[in-house]
Amino acid sequence: MTLLHHRAEGPSSAPPLLLGPSLGTSYALWDRVAPELSVTHRVIRWDLPGHGGSPAGLLTAGATVGDLAGLVLALADSLGVERFAYAGVSLGGAVGLHLAVHHPERLSSLAVICSSAHFNGAAPWEERAARVRREGLAGLAENADARWFTPGFTVPELVADHRRADPEAYAACCDALAAFDLRDRLPEIAVPTLLVAGREDPATPPAHLREIADAVPGAALVEIPGASHLAPAQCPEAVLAALRSHAGRLPGRGMEVRREVLGAAHVDRAQERQTPFTARFQDFISRYAWGEIWTDPTLSRRERSMITLTALVAHGHLDELAMHVRAARRNGLTPDEIAAVLLQTAVYCGVPAANSAFATAQRVLAEEDGAQG
Repeated sequence: MTLLHHRAEGPSSAPPLLLGPSLGTSYALWDRVAPELSVTHRVIRWDLPGHGGSPAGLLTAGATVGDLAGLVLALADSLGVERFAYAGVSLGGAVGLHLAVHHPERLSSLAVICSSAHFNGAAPWEERAARVRREGLAGLAENADARWFTPGFTVPELVADHRRADPEAYAACCDALAAFDLRDRLPEIAVPTLLVAGREDPATPPAHLREIADAVPGAALVEIPGASHLAPAQCPEAVLAALRSHAGRLPGRGMEVRREVLGAAHVDRAQERQTPFTARFQDFISRYAWGEIWTDPTLSRRERSMITLTALVAHGHLDELAMHVRAARRNGLTPDEIAAVLLQTAVYCGVPAANSAFATAQRVLAEEDGAQG
């Protein structure tokens, strides 16, 4: 076995997103975040060597973060993934920083979570590596909760993963952390970058993430109250919101797509009619329908228009049908193609429904022809 153990979730045609773990954990670190992200992405989370299901022999004494980055790229290559978004925690975040500096052509975006451009010098990690090689991981695992979470919180599965990790592979990861320092290369990072800090994180406190944010051009910083070092496990909703925002899935992007498909004039009218009573519904439409569904690249906008026309005919929503006939024209459908879609609905939705749909579509197309004339 020469590849990192991994788990892939989400449509194979969706934009790929690789998720990296923290030292001592498996990809279970992302259990409460990855399924939600897989709605819009092909999520690939991986295990460090000697952790979870990854072979221990993939990393040996004296390893570097660059060696780990090479293993991640080999995994991506094996899956046919050329360019991908990346998010990683702690050591996984360091891998992301290395990729952004040394392999920027492979990344579309970067999120560094509870991590650092340096990990407080070599000495603490050299000492930990020596201890693990001498004593194993039982002692460190006993104190995992204090290093990873705020008092009173734990994730037993992650602590068990820590205890089961291969000591030599764990020590090799410590070697990589000991040698890691990218502070002087941070200004070179050009991919869109998000930093996420846990305000209660003793291992990589917010100052470490702030240092990266200040050095990387255009980087954004989010601090999560109440989160310690393993923020995706302790505060999954906050991490998920930050990652979704970074991926451009919030209403700003949804409103942009909504305007492109329905036309700026229509959307402006809808916004003008908005009241406090309807505001949350308008936000829901922009964020969910337009910001997530219509931005999913699995289907083209032409295909989505054809599906939408069919659904509206089936349910008799003629006002919405008129709006989406116009949208279909913006998305590239010809009048003949629209007629073919409506003829198809006559077979599966019924002749009366198609009859009303043809009348509505003919009126809209005639109005468009008149406006152009």
